Amino acid sequence: MAHSDEEEDYMTMTFEDPKPKYETSLQRAARERREAEDRSRQKSKAELKEEEERARHAALSTALPTDNKGFKMMAKFGFKQGDALGKSENARKEPIHISLKEDRSGIGLESEKKRKFRERMEQAEREAKRSKTQELDYREAQRQRLKEKKLEADLKKAQRAAERLHGEKEKTEDPDKIPLKNINVLWRDLARERLEELREKKEKHQLLNHRLNKRSPVFNDEDDEEDADDKLALGREDAVPLVDDDLEEEDPELEEFRSLPLEERVQKLVAFLRDEYHYCYWCGHKYDDANMDGCPGTTEEEHD
Repeated sequence: MAHSDEEEDYMTMTFEDPKPKYETSLQRAARERREAEDRSRQKSKAELKEEEERARHAALSTALPTDNKGFKMMAKFGFKQGDALGKSENARKEPIHISLKEDRSGIGLESEKKRKFRERMEQAEREAKRSKTQELDYREAQRQRLKEKKLEADLKKAQRAAERLHGEKEKTEDPDKIPLKNINVLWRDLARERLEELREKKEKHQLLNHRLNKRSPVFNDEDDEEDADDKLALGREDAVPLVDDDLEEEDPELEEFRSLPLEERVQKLVAFLRDEYHYCYWCGHKYDDANMDGCPGTTEEEHD
């Protein structure tokens, strides 16, 4: 005969010790001793916290008894067991959930900590943004410096090309002998720089010769007549600085051209070379006619 699943196997049956109806003096003494030991034993924090949680849960899950003084006071105002507090039908029926404060810090300290944490986070975000902005500013400044450096190089190359093509057309043998104001303002800077370098070299050479002549013995012959150049060569007269009238004169036209942005000056030279000599600076080639067939365009981007 098959046994049902609900029948308990006799091999697994457990039998509890029957509770005696009467305690002997020895049993009572042993029980009291165990209870005294349990009462005297100091409970751990975990046990105390667990007992406190159980007691709190039991208190919150138990409805207010009708013999409670508070319940009696509310009953006088028409309150009944299970009703909501207040006139609204959607009013709260359950107690407000309590949040225990387990640390020993004062009230409001938690919000102060949150405020300080929020301020630190905001400060960190501002610092990150400032650092990123500074990095972008540095990169932009570096990019601008490289761009200006390239524009300066393009300006010098375009000026040399314009001066060379003008000299070939006009068959100028020595451009440094032409007065500065007669040179096109687009490449007048080149001639001015060469004159300044030449004057500086002459002054250094003159000063060196003057010092050497001062050290060498000089024979003074009163019968010989010496002009200013002889006295200067013999070191009997102080060196006189060389002055170039072209360099000393003001040049408002050149100053106005220099005041233009580098990019605009380069554009003016590129346009002049194309219109006047059919020369493309970006191609580095002089074309036969104004059509300039084969040239991609007038800008550097079009030649990439």
